[in-house]
Amino acid sequence: MSKPSRPHNILETQHLASATNSNAGDAMATQAASAIAAQRRQPKRPKGITPGFKVLIGLTLLTALLLTPFALSEIYLDALRERSVELHHFIRGELYKQGTGYAALAFVVIEMLLTVRKRGRGWIASIKLPGSMMFWRSTHIFLGVALVGAVLIHTLGANGLNFNAVFLWVFFATTLTALMGVVAETGILESTRSYFGKLPGSGAVLTKGPLIRGMRALWLTSHIFFVSVFGVMLVFHIALAYYYQ
Repeated sequence: MSKPSRPHNILETQHLASATNSNAGDAMATQAASAIAAQRRQPKRPKGITPGFKVLIGLTLLTALLLTPFALSEIYLDALRERSVELHHFIRGELYKQGTGYAALAFVVIEMLLTVRKRGRGWIASIKLPGSMMFWRSTHIFLGVALVGAVLIHTLGANGLNFNAVFLWVFFATTLTALMGVVAETGILESTRSYFGKLPGSGAVLTKGPLIRGMRALWLTSHIFFVSVFGVMLVFHIALAYYYQ
């Protein structure tokens, strides 16, 4: 009984190995193509509690609702002054102003913890806060809207005069630059579109990454500027409030 020759066995082995590798490669290519197609249909969102586009639109509408009294304050404050003298005296008194003012200040301090979480580890006195950046970013967004409500309660919608009027508008700019920027970025990220036209003056196609980076360079720089101005004016606001007490 003759045995198969060694060269024949080697050829068969190589053929089987080649076929196996080919099948594995085809399967991996198919899987990768399916994953890419799925991402194009529905962009993968990062894990965390970052609010989605619909939630952010809701927060934007809520912010607009909270800002409405500032446009109508002259009407209802005059009516309140004439019809409810005691209530008007209380909400214009020191107890109410200090209580609501410190509540708003607490929101500001918590808001600033996002910066501590991002950069605290690189400071001379290293500060490490628990929680992911996604958690602190989400907290920053929700508390920013809550701060608008706290300021409304503190001011009753009054626009203030001189320094306080400028301070209030700087606060509005601080909040709105961040909220509008985040809403725009999230809308682009969750969009099913892959391309957003072409860059002016060139034939380069504008995709999500470059578009988001360009927008962030604009709105984040503006937000940081207004935050810096707001922080300085907040110190002066507190000092003036106690000086004229």
